[in-house]
Amino acid sequence: MMPHILIVEDDLTFSTMLRTWLGKKGFQVTTASSVARAIALLKEADADGAAVDLILSDLRLPDHDGLFLLAWQRKVNPAVPFIIMTHYAEVQNAVEAMKAGATDYVAKPVQPDVLLSKIHDALQTKPAVTPTPDKSAPKPAADNSADPAASLEYLEGTSEAARRLYQYVALVAPTPMSVLIQGASGTGKEYVARRIHQQSKRASGPFVAIDCGALTKELAASELFGHVKGAFTGAVSDKTGAFVSASGGTLFLDEVGNLGYDVQVQLLRAVQERRVRPVGATQEQTVDIRLVCATNENLSEAVARGTFREDLFHRINEFTLFMPQLRERGTDLLLFADLFLRQANRELERNLLGFDARAAELLTGYEWPGNLRELKNVVKRATLLATGDRISRDELAAAMNAPAVSSPLPLHDRATERDRIVAALKSTGGNKSKAAVLLGIDRKTLYNKLKALDIEE
Repeated sequence: MMPHILIVEDDLTFSTMLRTWLGKKGFQVTTASSVARAIALLKEADADGAAVDLILSDLRLPDHDGLFLLAWQRKVNPAVPFIIMTHYAEVQNAVEAMKAGATDYVAKPVQPDVLLSKIHDALQTKPAVTPTPDKSAPKPAADNSADPAASLEYLEGTSEAARRLYQYVALVAPTPMSVLIQGASGTGKEYVARRIHQQSKRASGPFVAIDCGALTKELAASELFGHVKGAFTGAVSDKTGAFVSASGGTLFLDEVGNLGYDVQVQLLRAVQERRVRPVGATQEQTVDIRLVCATNENLSEAVARGTFREDLFHRINEFTLFMPQLRERGTDLLLFADLFLRQANRELERNLLGFDARAAELLTGYEWPGNLRELKNVVKRATLLATGDRISRDELAAAMNAPAVSSPLPLHDRATERDRIVAALKSTGGNKSKAAVLLGIDRKTLYNKLKALDIEE
């Protein structure tokens, strides 16, 4: 049976062209030139048993906008995929549509191959949700307003890659299995670890995160297992390690591949026996933790090189989650850009409305090798540099080329570090608070750098 598409578009020439073209592609197509007519057709189709399988709606319509129709449809039948058509200048409205439950959006002028691909994707991933006009019934999956992911701090996205990832999170979270999260830097691995904890049976217990990449060989055992007073020079008091602190909850070890071989041996025993011995202690302590680890390297290759223990790898890798890169998450990019803009508005006390059309093109055309972390830093810098009510392409480009776009200070090369600080101060007219934002560090760190590198204030 041919899928039934409803096109809601007041440009009759364009609407006719789309109807003809989609008809040749094997779809049954109905058209409407207003929201009122679309609602009437949807009601008629349901009554006649010829329900619509997908709605393709323009954002701007004569009587209401596409968001009004989207809200109505989501109350009546949230299972029907809904694709918004919009111009780049209306990118913020496209973001709002995605947040309101739209399946996807397509930019005008519409590229036929792109539209066809989005239609096929939407129909293939059509959610299994039954219609329910009951206000007390559960909200559709796209409406995550009650979910922590919908807060100002983070969002999970609506792309197929995001949907698949969080399906796996929901699957493994209630189990006691150890989880290994693999993905490039800046993809949000710690957030996923926290979601596993929040959806687990240990949610009421502590969540303790340790960045193994920041641990020195000498201090790693102390941070993980604790130490007793006098165990080594500088141990002036007892210290509780991460394993004991996380007992009853979840221990998250970020960049676990950076741990030294000796510490790996101790970690393996702690995970197997659920017992730890603080450095310098004679007695062991029993711990009850759920282990979640993350890495941005291929641990299988590290095992082959002999830099990571194979037995430890299998112990922490009972279930593996692979983090998609930002460039693989489609329209999630715009959702995150909007989120980071709202965060930057709050932190910098600005009130920007969004991105202009050319800035939106630049956002979606860039590969974002630094993933979410790079996008967040760039949006924050662009918010600082913006002079109008929307971020322009030039301001966004300047933020992308600002010092330390992909890597925050400090650097190992003192000369390069000094040059970047001087450049940031020059570009902000000597304003240290703004320079710190450009450099991706806090103001206190900047003052310490100025002193250490003998830069005149």
